Amino acid sequence: MPSVPPPDLERLAARSWRGLEEEGFGDWLLRAGGGFTGRANSVLVVGDPPTDLPGAVDSVSSWYAQRGLRPRAQVPMPGAERADAAFAAAGWTRDDDNLVLTAALTDWAAPQDGVHLAPTPDEAWLAGYRYRGTPLPPVASAVLVNADDPVFASVRFDPAPAPLAAVARGVVVDGWLVVTAVTVDERYRRRGLATTVMAVLGAWGRERGAHSCLLQVAGGNAPALALYERLGFTEHHRYHYRLGAEPGRRPD
Repeated sequence: MPSVPPPDLERLAARSWRGLEEEGFGDWLLRAGGGFTGRANSVLVVGDPPTDLPGAVDSVSSWYAQRGLRPRAQVPMPGAERADAAFAAAGWTRDDDNLVLTAALTDWAAPQDGVHLAPTPDEAWLAGYRYRGTPLPPVASAVLVNADDPVFASVRFDPAPAPLAAVARGVVVDGWLVVTAVTVDERYRRRGLATTVMAVLGAWGRERGAHSCLLQVAGGNAPALALYERLGFTEHHRYHYRLGAEPGRRPD
């Protein structure tokens, strides 16, 4: 597996999960996607902004306020310590850590039958993906398909209208399979479905030239971390979000 610095891996991952609107701000990347997910609605803080850091924080705040969104910054560590301090000095609150995990696409379980792959998510897939445990907003579909050739994996045990047993999403970017949206319905857990879906996505990625896999996990999600450790994933780096004031409010 190639050695990639955190800023470069973050830029790569950003190409797999894009905002519906994106704008460069020096090396930083402003993203807006109707408020669905932090990644699609935050400024990616890698490299340098075009102004001094206090001015950059003000510019980011204005950009999101103009779109009716709460200002948010995705801050990878290590590497963005000075920018993080500038957001903190401006009163932006800090969210919990998210872990970026990587693994080589070797020695994974052989793919099994029963996993359906599609280029777009249907209504059953959208219902099966529970983002932070909640149903998806209408804008979610546009964000999910806004990448180069994504694939949407699903497992169904019971006929419709019963829910899907599991769903996940994959995108290959520069030899990396980026996996997101892994969700197993509560009624079908403890059957190894997440491992099954990952195996199929791994085979799909290898067919498209992927050598490694990347995914992001909330630091407090112990079951997911245990699963990915069994699959050979290790922590590459971490990031957290800084959040500015809600539109129309001053920072506390």
